[in-house]
Amino acid sequence: MTAIASADAPVAFVTGAARGIGLAVTRRFLKQGWRVALLDIDGETLHTTARAMDAPDRVLAFTADVAVEPQVEQAVAGTVRAFGRIDALVNNAGTAVFKPILETRSAEWQRVIDVNLTGPFLCTQACARVMLEGGRGGAVVNIASISGLRASTLRTAYGTSKAALIHLTRQQAAELGDVGIRVNCIAPGPVETAMAKQVHSQAIRDGYRDSIPLARYGTEDEIASGVWFLCSPEAGYVNGQTLAVDGGFDATGIGLPALRAERR
Repeated sequence: MTAIASADAPVAFVTGAARGIGLAVTRRFLKQGWRVALLDIDGETLHTTARAMDAPDRVLAFTADVAVEPQVEQAVAGTVRAFGRIDALVNNAGTAVFKPILETRSAEWQRVIDVNLTGPFLCTQACARVMLEGGRGGAVVNIASISGLRASTLRTAYGTSKAALIHLTRQQAAELGDVGIRVNCIAPGPVETAMAKQVHSQAIRDGYRDSIPLARYGTEDEIASGVWFLCSPEAGYVNGQTLAVDGGFDATGIGLPALRAERR
């Protein structure tokens, strides 16, 4: 996709941007006047999404797998050719395998690690180099999960990858902070995405509501608001942190539903 845009407008590079949280993040940046490069492995949906935004001077779309280094480098290079800069990176692309630990195949484990951990490593390397060359610094936000903060059934590969991503965030913050690049993490709790609507039974949804102090799922826009804050000047002294946008899910312990019933 060819784009012509003001050289003064900042640029965000968002992975997993064809739908869901990535799309909500993209829309938030556009609302704030930024230009955005969208990357997703699902090229058909991605380009349909990009066309629907009707902003060819502010939107680029790249079909790529974040776990494949040459594809990441090509997308970053294409962004620089079109927009001349990268100011923020949102590592949102992810995949999941929800299976019992003894039934999770090594290939499934490896793919989850490749996308959820190696992908952010590769994307941050490529985008941070551009930020460094630009001399303006920048911000990186990794999208982890509440499953990276607390263990849960059927999430051996997914939860472990997200826990590792949280630590990768700290490593990146420690090394990139002194060149003006802040790196932080969002750990979403249950969110009303299309996938959640398909795979969460009513019993699962009821269980989450009973365990979350706000007694509801989050929205994609609420996650996007957290991402925007961490990329904005308002978070200029925030580095190496993980923000759980989860309705209080991580703050509560076993027995909360019973205690809440007793309180009533």
